[in-house]
Amino acid sequence: MSLGLTGFASLSWPGLLKLRAENAAKPSRERTAVILVWLRGGCSHLDTYDPKPDIGSEYRGPFKTIKTKVPGMQLTELLPLQAKIADKFTLLRSMTHTGGGHPAGSLQMLSGDTDPRDKPKPLLPDWMTVANYLRSKNKRTSPLPNYIGVNPIVNYDSFTIAGPGFVNAAYSPLAVSSDPSRPEFAVPNVGLSNPSQLARLTDRMALLHSLDKLERNVDAAGEMGAMDQFESQAMTLLTNPQTRHAFDIGKEDKRTRERYGMHRWGQQLLLARRLVESGVEIITSCLDGPQCGRVANWDDHAVNHNVFEALRFRAGAFDQAVSALIEDVYARGLDKRVLVVVSGEFGRTPKISHVASSGAGEASAAAGVVQPGRDHWPRAFTNLWAGGGLQTGGVIGASDKRGEDVAEHANSPHDFLATIYHHLGIDSAKETINDFSGRPTPIVPNGSPIRELIRV
Repeated sequence: MSLGLTGFASLSWPGLLKLRAENAAKPSRERTAVILVWLRGGCSHLDTYDPKPDIGSEYRGPFKTIKTKVPGMQLTELLPLQAKIADKFTLLRSMTHTGGGHPAGSLQMLSGDTDPRDKPKPLLPDWMTVANYLRSKNKRTSPLPNYIGVNPIVNYDSFTIAGPGFVNAAYSPLAVSSDPSRPEFAVPNVGLSNPSQLARLTDRMALLHSLDKLERNVDAAGEMGAMDQFESQAMTLLTNPQTRHAFDIGKEDKRTRERYGMHRWGQQLLLARRLVESGVEIITSCLDGPQCGRVANWDDHAVNHNVFEALRFRAGAFDQAVSALIEDVYARGLDKRVLVVVSGEFGRTPKISHVASSGAGEASAAAGVVQPGRDHWPRAFTNLWAGGGLQTGGVIGASDKRGEDVAEHANSPHDFLATIYHHLGIDSAKETINDFSGRPTPIVPNGSPIRELIRV
Protein backbone atom coordinates (compact mmCIF):
# COMPACT_ATOMS: atom_id res chain seq x y z
CA MET A 1 0.00 0.00 0.00
CA SER A 2 2.75 2.45 0.98
CA LEU A 3 4.80 1.63 -2.07
CA GLY A 4 1.77 2.06 -4.32
CA LEU A 5 0.86 5.44 -2.86
CA THR A 6 4.45 6.63 -3.14
CA GLY A 7 4.53 5.66 -6.81
CA PHE A 8 1.23 7.38 -7.46
CA ALA A 9 2.31 10.57 -5.67
CA SER A 10 5.50 10.73 -7.72
CA LEU A 11 3.53 11.06 -10.96
CA SER A 12 3.48 14.53 -12.48
CA TRP A 13 0.17 15.94 -13.71
CA PRO A 14 1.15 15.31 -17.38
CA GLY A 15 2.20 11.81 -16.39
CA LEU A 16 -1.15 11.20 -14.74
CA LEU A 17 -2.97 12.43 -17.84
CA LYS A 18 -0.85 10.13 -19.99
CA LEU A 19 -1.66 7.18 -17.73
CA ARG A 20 -5.37 7.95 -17.96
CA ALA A 21 -5.16 8.15 -21.76
CA GLU A 22 -3.32 4.85 -21.97
CA ASN A 23 -5.89 3.14 -19.79
CA ALA A 24 -8.77 4.68 -21.73
CA ALA A 25 -7.27 3.35 -24.96
CA LYS A 26 -7.47 -0.21 -23.68
CA PRO A 27 -10.86 -1.71 -24.59
CA SER A 28 -12.76 -3.22 -21.71
CA ARG A 29 -13.68 -6.20 -23.88
CA GLU A 30 -12.65 -7.78 -27.14
CA ARG A 31 -13.14 -5.34 -30.00
CA THR A 32 -16.26 -6.08 -31.99
CA ALA A 33 -16.70 -6.13 -35.76
CA VAL A 34 -19.44 -6.10 -38.41
CA ILE A 35 -19.69 -7.75 -41.82
CA LEU A 36 -22.49 -6.25 -43.93
CA VAL A 37 -23.53 -8.41 -46.89
CA TRP A 38 -25.34 -6.06 -49.26
CA LEU A 39 -27.91 -7.20 -51.86
CA ARG A 40 -27.79 -4.25 -54.24
CA GLY A 41 -31.15 -3.72 -55.91
CA GLY A 42 -33.38 -5.27 -53.26
CA CYS A 43 -34.17 -8.94 -52.62
CA SER A 44 -37.72 -10.30 -52.88
CA HIS A 45 -38.69 -11.08 -49.29
CA LEU A 46 -41.66 -13.23 -50.32
CA ASP A 47 -39.46 -15.55 -52.36
CA THR A 48 -36.73 -15.98 -49.75
CA TYR A 49 -37.09 -15.09 -46.06
CA ASP A 50 -40.80 -14.24 -45.67
CA PRO A 51 -42.79 -16.74 -47.76
CA LYS A 52 -46.57 -16.47 -47.95
CA PRO A 53 -47.65 -19.92 -49.20
CA ASP A 54 -51.40 -19.38 -48.69
CA ILE A 55 -51.92 -16.19 -50.73
CA GLY A 56 -53.31 -16.06 -54.24
CA SER A 57 -51.39 -16.61 -57.46
CA GLU A 58 -51.22 -12.84 -58.10
CA TYR A 59 -48.75 -12.68 -55.21
CA ARG A 60 -47.35 -16.15 -54.59
CA GLY A 61 -44.24 -17.19 -56.46
CA PRO A 62 -43.53 -20.75 -57.67
CA PHE A 63 -41.24 -21.73 -54.79
CA LYS A 64 -42.23 -24.21 -52.10
CA THR A 65 -41.73 -23.43 -48.43
CA ILE A 66 -39.38 -25.56 -46.38
CA LYS A 67 -38.94 -26.11 -42.66
CA THR A 68 -35.84 -24.84 -40.89
CA LYS A 69 -33.93 -25.91 -37.80
CA VAL A 70 -36.07 -23.42 -35.85
CA PRO A 71 -39.65 -24.61 -35.25
CA GLY A 72 -42.15 -22.28 -36.88
CA MET A 73 -39.61 -20.49 -39.09
CA GLN A 74 -40.04 -21.23 -42.78
CA LEU A 75 -37.95 -20.21 -45.78
CA THR A 76 -38.42 -20.96 -49.44
CA GLU A 77 -36.78 -23.91 -51.14
CA LEU A 78 -34.16 -21.54 -52.58
CA LEU A 79 -32.32 -21.47 -49.21
CA PRO A 80 -31.87 -25.07 -47.98
CA LEU A 81 -28.40 -24.48 -46.52
CA GLN A 82 -29.51 -21.47 -44.52
CA ALA A 83 -32.55 -23.45 -43.35
CA LYS A 84 -30.20 -26.00 -41.76
CA ILE A 85 -28.44 -23.35 -39.65
CA ALA A 86 -31.47 -21.19 -38.80
CA ASP A 87 -30.64 -21.48 -35.10
CA LYS A 88 -27.60 -19.31 -35.81
CA PHE A 89 -29.48 -16.28 -37.18
CA THR A 90 -32.57 -14.17 -36.59
CA LEU A 91 -34.85 -12.81 -39.29
CA LEU A 92 -36.17 -9.28 -38.87
CA ARG A 93 -39.33 -9.37 -40.98
CA SER A 94 -40.56 -5.88 -40.13
CA MET A 95 -38.17 -3.40 -41.74
CA THR A 96 -39.93 -0.41 -43.28
CA HIS A 97 -39.03 3.02 -44.69
CA THR A 98 -40.09 5.58 -47.29
CA GLY A 99 -37.25 5.45 -49.83
CA GLY A 100 -38.84 3.99 -52.93
CA GLY A 101 -35.89 4.56 -55.28
CA HIS A 102 -32.58 2.71 -55.09
CA PRO A 103 -30.57 5.80 -54.06
CA ALA A 104 -33.09 6.96 -51.44
CA GLY A 105 -33.59 3.45 -50.07
CA SER A 106 -29.85 2.86 -49.84
CA LEU A 107 -29.23 6.22 -48.16
CA GLN A 108 -31.97 5.53 -45.62
CA MET A 109 -30.51 2.13 -44.72
CA LEU A 110 -26.82 3.09 -44.80
CA SER A 111 -26.83 6.63 -43.41
CA GLY A 112 -30.26 7.16 -41.83
CA ASP A 113 -31.25 9.93 -44.25
CA THR A 114 -35.05 10.11 -44.00
CA ASP A 115 -35.55 11.99 -47.28
CA PRO A 116 -37.70 9.83 -49.61
CA ARG A 117 -36.22 11.51 -52.69
CA ASP A 118 -33.29 10.19 -54.68
CA LYS A 119 -30.12 12.28 -54.46
CA PRO A 120 -26.99 12.11 -56.64
CA LYS A 121 -24.77 11.70 -53.57
CA PRO A 122 -25.20 11.38 -49.80
CA LEU A 123 -25.58 14.36 -47.50
CA LEU A 124 -24.97 12.26 -44.38
CA PRO A 125 -22.03 9.93 -43.78
CA ASP A 126 -22.76 6.21 -43.96
CA TRP A 127 -22.55 4.20 -40.74
CA MET A 128 -19.36 2.45 -41.89
CA THR A 129 -17.42 5.71 -42.22
CA VAL A 130 -18.87 7.03 -38.95
CA ALA A 131 -17.88 3.88 -37.08
CA ASN A 132 -14.40 3.96 -38.61
CA TYR A 133 -13.99 7.61 -37.59
CA LEU A 134 -15.22 7.12 -34.04
CA ARG A 135 -13.25 3.94 -33.49
CA SER A 136 -10.06 5.50 -34.83
CA LYS A 137 -9.83 7.31 -31.50
CA ASN A 138 -9.08 4.01 -29.78
CA LYS A 139 -5.83 2.10 -30.00
CA ARG A 140 -5.65 -0.86 -32.40
CA THR A 141 -3.03 -3.56 -32.88
CA SER A 142 -3.89 -4.61 -36.45
CA PRO A 143 -1.80 -3.02 -39.24
CA LEU A 144 -4.75 -3.28 -41.61
CA PRO A 145 -7.22 -0.45 -42.31
CA ASN A 146 -10.23 -0.67 -40.03
CA TYR A 147 -12.78 -0.40 -42.86
CA ILE A 148 -12.49 -2.52 -45.99
CA GLY A 149 -14.99 -3.00 -48.81
CA VAL A 150 -14.70 -6.38 -50.50
CA ASN A 151 -16.52 -5.31 -53.64
CA PRO A 152 -17.47 -2.15 -51.76
CA ILE A 153 -20.83 -0.41 -51.57
CA VAL A 154 -20.35 2.77 -53.60
CA ASN A 155 -22.76 3.45 -56.45
CA TYR A 156 -26.13 2.57 -57.91
CA ASP A 157 -25.82 3.42 -61.59
CA SER A 158 -24.82 7.13 -61.62
CA PHE A 159 -25.89 7.71 -58.00
CA THR A 160 -23.46 7.52 -55.10
CA ILE A 161 -25.21 5.56 -52.34
CA ALA A 162 -22.45 5.46 -49.69
CA GLY A 163 -19.75 7.87 -48.69
CA PRO A 164 -18.18 9.96 -45.95
CA GLY A 165 -20.46 13.01 -46.23
CA PHE A 166 -19.11 15.56 -43.74
CA VAL A 167 -16.69 13.06 -42.19
CA ASN A 168 -13.12 13.26 -43.49
CA ALA A 169 -12.72 11.14 -46.63
CA ALA A 170 -9.69 9.52 -45.00
CA TYR A 171 -12.16 7.26 -43.16
CA SER A 172 -13.54 5.79 -46.39
CA PRO A 173 -12.83 2.12 -47.08
CA LEU A 174 -9.87 0.41 -48.61
CA ALA A 175 -11.63 -0.95 -51.71
CA VAL A 176 -10.97 -4.51 -52.89
CA SER A 177 -12.58 -4.52 -56.32
CA SER A 178 -10.95 -7.50 -58.02
CA ASP A 179 -12.47 -10.99 -58.01
CA PRO A 180 -11.08 -13.16 -55.17
CA SER A 181 -12.14 -16.34 -56.98
CA ARG A 182 -9.65 -15.77 -59.81
CA PRO A 183 -6.27 -17.52 -59.59
CA GLU A 184 -4.41 -14.24 -60.21
CA PHE A 185 -6.31 -12.37 -57.47
CA ALA A 186 -4.20 -9.77 -55.71
CA VAL A 187 -4.87 -6.47 -53.97
CA PRO A 188 -2.75 -3.64 -55.42
CA ASN A 189 -0.41 -1.79 -53.04
CA VAL A 190 -0.59 -4.44 -50.34
CA GLY A 191 2.57 -6.26 -49.37
CA LEU A 192 5.94 -5.95 -51.10
CA SER A 193 7.67 -9.33 -51.08
CA ASN A 194 10.74 -8.30 -53.11
CA PRO A 195 13.55 -7.21 -50.71
CA SER A 196 15.12 -4.79 -53.20
CA GLN A 197 11.78 -3.03 -53.79
CA LEU A 198 11.29 -2.77 -50.04
CA ALA A 199 14.77 -1.26 -49.56
CA ARG A 200 14.21 1.32 -52.30
CA LEU A 201 10.85 2.28 -50.81
CA THR A 202 12.42 2.73 -47.36
CA ASP A 203 15.17 4.97 -48.81
CA ARG A 204 12.62 7.11 -50.63
CA MET A 205 10.52 7.56 -47.51
CA ALA A 206 13.58 8.63 -45.52
CA LEU A 207 14.40 11.23 -48.18
CA LEU A 208 10.81 12.48 -48.19
CA HIS A 209 10.89 12.96 -44.42
CA SER A 210 14.11 14.98 -44.69
CA LEU A 211 12.78 17.24 -47.44
CA ASP A 212 9.49 18.16 -45.81
CA LYS A 213 10.66 18.43 -42.19
CA LEU A 214 10.62 22.24 -42.26
CA GLU A 215 7.14 22.38 -43.79
CA ARG A 216 5.82 20.06 -41.09
CA ASN A 217 7.36 22.20 -38.36
CA VAL A 218 5.53 25.33 -39.51
CA ASP A 219 2.24 23.64 -40.38
CA ALA A 220 -0.40 25.73 -38.62
CA ALA A 221 -3.52 23.92 -39.82
CA GLY A 222 -2.44 20.48 -38.63
CA GLU A 223 -2.99 19.03 -42.10
CA MET A 224 0.48 17.52 -42.28
CA GLY A 225 -0.33 15.45 -39.19
CA ALA A 226 -3.16 13.87 -41.11
CA MET A 227 -0.79 13.30 -44.03
CA ASP A 228 1.56 11.52 -41.64
CA GLN A 229 -1.27 9.23 -40.60
CA PHE A 230 -2.23 8.31 -44.17
CA GLU A 231 1.39 7.93 -45.20
CA SER A 232 2.01 5.62 -42.26
CA GLN A 233 -0.98 3.47 -43.15
CA ALA A 234 0.13 3.22 -46.78
CA MET A 235 3.62 2.19 -45.72
CA THR A 236 2.21 -0.41 -43.36
CA LEU A 237 0.10 -1.91 -46.13
CA LEU A 238 3.19 -2.20 -48.29
CA THR A 239 5.68 -3.45 -45.74
CA ASN A 240 3.93 -5.40 -42.99
CA PRO A 241 3.82 -9.17 -43.69
CA GLN A 242 0.52 -9.46 -41.80
CA THR A 243 -1.26 -7.35 -44.40
CA ARG A 244 -0.08 -9.56 -47.25
CA HIS A 245 -1.10 -12.69 -45.34
CA ALA A 246 -4.60 -11.36 -44.56
CA PHE A 247 -5.41 -10.90 -48.25
CA ASP A 248 -3.80 -14.17 -49.37
CA ILE A 249 -6.95 -16.22 -49.81
CA GLY A 250 -4.83 -19.02 -51.27
CA LYS A 251 -3.71 -19.82 -47.71
CA GLU A 252 -7.17 -21.22 -47.03
CA ASP A 253 -7.75 -24.96 -47.09
CA LYS A 254 -9.20 -26.12 -50.42
CA ARG A 255 -12.22 -27.67 -48.71
CA THR A 256 -12.98 -24.40 -46.95
CA ARG A 257 -12.82 -22.49 -50.21
CA GLU A 258 -15.10 -24.99 -51.88
CA ARG A 259 -17.56 -24.85 -48.97
CA TYR A 260 -17.96 -21.10 -49.53
CA GLY A 261 -18.12 -21.72 -53.28
CA MET A 262 -15.44 -21.27 -55.92
CA HIS A 263 -17.26 -18.25 -57.29
CA ARG A 264 -16.92 -14.54 -56.66
CA TRP A 265 -19.57 -14.28 -53.93
CA GLY A 266 -18.22 -17.23 -51.98
CA GLN A 267 -14.64 -16.02 -52.09
CA GLN A 268 -15.68 -12.44 -51.23
CA LEU A 269 -17.27 -13.64 -48.00
CA LEU A 270 -14.35 -15.96 -47.25
CA LEU A 271 -12.00 -13.01 -47.64
CA ALA A 272 -14.27 -10.98 -45.34
CA ARG A 273 -13.87 -13.69 -42.70
CA ARG A 274 -10.08 -13.70 -43.14
CA LEU A 275 -9.97 -9.93 -42.75
CA VAL A 276 -12.12 -9.86 -39.65
CA GLU A 277 -9.85 -12.47 -38.06
CA SER A 278 -6.89 -10.24 -38.91
CA GLY A 279 -8.38 -7.34 -36.96
CA VAL A 280 -10.49 -5.44 -39.50
CA GLU A 281 -13.66 -4.28 -37.76
CA ILE A 282 -15.90 -2.89 -40.52
CA ILE A 283 -16.33 -4.91 -43.70
CA THR A 284 -18.89 -4.58 -46.47
CA SER A 285 -19.36 -6.99 -49.34
CA CYS A 286 -21.77 -6.28 -52.18
CA LEU A 287 -23.21 -9.39 -53.87
CA ASP A 288 -23.88 -8.21 -57.39
CA GLY A 289 -22.37 -8.66 -60.86
CA PRO A 290 -22.85 -11.47 -63.40
CA GLN A 291 -24.01 -13.94 -60.75
CA CYS A 292 -27.19 -11.86 -60.39
CA GLY A 293 -28.28 -12.31 -63.99
CA ARG A 294 -28.53 -10.03 -67.01
CA VAL A 295 -28.58 -6.63 -65.24
CA ALA A 296 -26.04 -7.65 -62.58
CA ASN A 297 -28.11 -6.79 -59.50
CA TRP A 298 -31.23 -7.82 -57.52
CA ASP A 299 -33.50 -5.27 -59.24
CA ASP A 300 -35.97 -7.84 -60.57
CA HIS A 301 -38.41 -5.73 -62.55
CA ALA A 302 -39.94 -7.72 -65.39
CA VAL A 303 -38.16 -5.44 -67.89
CA ASN A 304 -34.85 -6.59 -66.37
CA HIS A 305 -35.37 -10.21 -65.40
CA ASN A 306 -37.88 -12.95 -65.03
CA VAL A 307 -37.87 -12.50 -61.25
CA PHE A 308 -38.26 -16.20 -60.52
CA GLU A 309 -35.63 -17.33 -63.00
CA ALA A 310 -33.28 -14.66 -61.66
CA LEU A 311 -33.74 -15.88 -58.09
CA ARG A 312 -33.14 -19.49 -59.17
CA PHE A 313 -30.05 -18.39 -61.08
CA ARG A 314 -28.40 -16.69 -58.11
CA ALA A 315 -29.84 -18.61 -55.15
CA GLY A 316 -27.31 -21.44 -55.09
CA ALA A 317 -24.27 -19.17 -54.81
CA PHE A 318 -26.03 -16.85 -52.38
CA ASP A 319 -27.21 -19.64 -50.10
CA GLN A 320 -23.83 -21.36 -50.16
CA ALA A 321 -21.75 -18.25 -49.45
CA VAL A 322 -23.94 -16.80 -46.69
CA SER A 323 -24.45 -20.10 -44.88
CA ALA A 324 -20.70 -20.83 -44.98
CA LEU A 325 -19.87 -17.41 -43.54
CA ILE A 326 -22.37 -17.80 -40.70
CA GLU A 327 -21.18 -21.34 -39.93
CA ASP A 328 -17.57 -20.19 -39.89
CA VAL A 329 -18.29 -17.28 -37.55
CA TYR A 330 -19.63 -19.78 -35.00
CA ALA A 331 -17.17 -22.60 -35.65
CA ARG A 332 -14.18 -20.29 -35.22
CA GLY A 333 -15.43 -18.73 -31.99
CA LEU A 334 -16.18 -15.34 -33.55
CA ASP A 335 -19.91 -15.34 -32.84
CA LYS A 336 -19.77 -12.94 -29.88
CA ARG A 337 -17.36 -10.50 -31.51
CA VAL A 338 -18.49 -10.51 -35.16
CA LEU A 339 -21.96 -9.46 -36.29
CA VAL A 340 -23.12 -10.53 -39.78
CA VAL A 341 -25.99 -8.57 -41.36
CA VAL A 342 -27.55 -9.47 -44.72
CA SER A 343 -29.75 -6.80 -46.26
CA GLY A 344 -30.58 -4.75 -49.31
CA GLU A 345 -32.18 -1.34 -49.61
CA PHE A 346 -35.75 -2.72 -49.70
CA GLY A 347 -37.89 -5.69 -50.73
CA ARG A 348 -39.96 -6.31 -53.86
CA THR A 349 -43.66 -5.81 -54.56
CA PRO A 350 -45.76 -8.65 -53.22
CA LYS A 351 -48.02 -8.39 -56.27
CA ILE A 352 -46.39 -9.83 -59.37
CA SER A 353 -46.23 -7.63 -62.46
CA HIS A 354 -46.06 -8.87 -66.06
CA VAL A 355 -44.15 -6.67 -68.50
CA ALA A 356 -42.22 -7.16 -71.73
CA SER A 357 -38.52 -7.90 -71.32
CA SER A 358 -36.09 -5.24 -72.52
CA GLY A 359 -33.51 -7.79 -73.65
CA ALA A 360 -32.36 -11.39 -73.58
CA GLY A 361 -29.73 -12.68 -71.20
CA GLU A 362 -29.28 -14.74 -68.09
CA ALA A 363 -32.68 -15.02 -66.35
CA SER A 364 -34.42 -12.89 -68.96
CA ALA A 365 -36.42 -13.76 -72.05
CA ALA A 366 -35.82 -12.09 -75.39
CA ALA A 367 -36.82 -8.46 -75.83
CA GLY A 368 -40.58 -8.07 -76.13
CA VAL A 369 -41.48 -11.31 -74.37
CA VAL A 370 -43.78 -10.71 -71.40
CA GLN A 371 -42.36 -12.11 -68.18
CA PRO A 372 -43.05 -11.84 -64.42
CA GLY A 373 -41.31 -9.33 -62.19
CA ARG A 374 -41.49 -7.62 -58.82
CA ASP A 375 -40.89 -3.90 -58.34
CA HIS A 376 -39.47 -1.75 -55.50
CA TRP A 377 -41.09 -2.21 -52.09
CA PRO A 378 -39.83 -0.35 -48.98
CA ARG A 379 -43.04 -0.73 -46.93
CA ALA A 380 -42.10 -4.16 -45.55
CA PHE A 381 -39.03 -6.33 -46.04
CA THR A 382 -36.65 -8.66 -44.25
CA ASN A 383 -33.01 -8.70 -43.24
CA LEU A 384 -30.90 -11.34 -41.51
CA TRP A 385 -28.76 -10.99 -38.35
CA ALA A 386 -26.21 -13.57 -37.17
CA GLY A 387 -23.49 -13.71 -34.53
CA GLY A 388 -22.69 -10.55 -32.61
CA GLY A 389 -23.77 -12.09 -29.33
CA LEU A 390 -27.36 -11.43 -30.42
CA GLN A 391 -30.46 -13.49 -29.77
CA THR A 392 -30.63 -15.93 -32.67
CA GLY A 393 -32.86 -18.75 -33.78
CA GLY A 394 -36.08 -16.84 -34.26
CA VAL A 395 -38.13 -14.21 -36.06
CA ILE A 396 -38.75 -10.60 -34.99
CA GLY A 397 -41.78 -8.77 -36.31
CA ALA A 398 -44.06 -9.77 -39.14
CA SER A 399 -45.51 -8.49 -42.36
CA ASP A 400 -49.22 -8.84 -43.12
CA LYS A 401 -50.76 -11.82 -44.93
CA ARG A 402 -49.57 -10.60 -48.34
CA GLY A 403 -46.22 -9.19 -47.24
CA GLU A 404 -47.32 -5.66 -48.15
CA ASP A 405 -47.07 -3.83 -44.82
CA VAL A 406 -45.59 -4.39 -41.40
CA ALA A 407 -48.14 -6.03 -39.10
CA GLU A 408 -46.01 -6.39 -35.96
CA HIS A 409 -43.03 -4.56 -34.47
CA ALA A 410 -42.14 -2.03 -37.17
CA ASN A 411 -38.44 -1.18 -37.36
CA SER A 412 -36.92 1.81 -39.14
CA PRO A 413 -33.48 2.30 -40.66
CA HIS A 414 -32.58 4.29 -37.52
CA ASP A 415 -33.31 1.18 -35.43
CA PHE A 416 -31.24 -0.86 -37.88
CA LEU A 417 -28.30 1.54 -37.54
CA ALA A 418 -28.62 1.90 -33.77
CA THR A 419 -28.39 -1.89 -33.41
CA ILE A 420 -25.20 -2.03 -35.46
CA TYR A 421 -23.69 0.85 -33.50
CA HIS A 422 -24.66 -0.84 -30.23
CA HIS A 423 -22.70 -3.92 -31.23
CA LEU A 424 -19.71 -1.72 -32.01
CA GLY A 425 -19.90 -0.11 -28.57
CA ILE A 426 -21.05 3.25 -29.95
CA ASP A 427 -23.86 5.04 -28.11
CA SER A 428 -25.86 6.31 -31.06
CA ALA A 429 -28.25 8.23 -28.79
CA LYS A 430 -25.44 10.49 -27.57
CA GLU A 431 -22.77 10.52 -30.28
CA THR A 432 -22.58 13.51 -32.62
CA ILE A 433 -20.23 14.61 -35.41
CA ASN A 434 -19.83 18.19 -36.60
CA ASP A 435 -21.22 18.84 -40.07
CA PHE A 436 -19.65 21.16 -42.65
CA SER A 437 -20.94 24.22 -40.79
CA GLY A 438 -19.54 22.98 -37.48
CA ARG A 439 -22.95 22.07 -36.06
CA PRO A 440 -23.04 18.87 -33.96
CA THR A 441 -25.16 16.32 -35.84
CA PRO A 442 -26.48 13.13 -34.17
CA ILE A 443 -25.33 9.96 -35.90
CA VAL A 444 -28.83 8.52 -35.34
CA PRO A 445 -31.41 11.25 -34.66
CA ASN A 446 -34.16 8.79 -33.74
CA GLY A 447 -34.39 5.08 -33.19
CA SER A 448 -32.90 2.67 -30.72
CA PRO A 449 -31.23 -0.76 -30.72
CA ILE A 450 -33.71 -3.56 -31.40
CA ARG A 451 -34.19 -5.00 -27.94
CA GLU A 452 -35.34 -8.43 -29.12
CA LEU A 453 -32.02 -8.91 -30.89
CA ILE A 454 -29.80 -7.85 -28.02
CA ARG A 455 -29.07 -10.34 -25.28
CA VAL A 456 -29.79 -9.17 -21.74
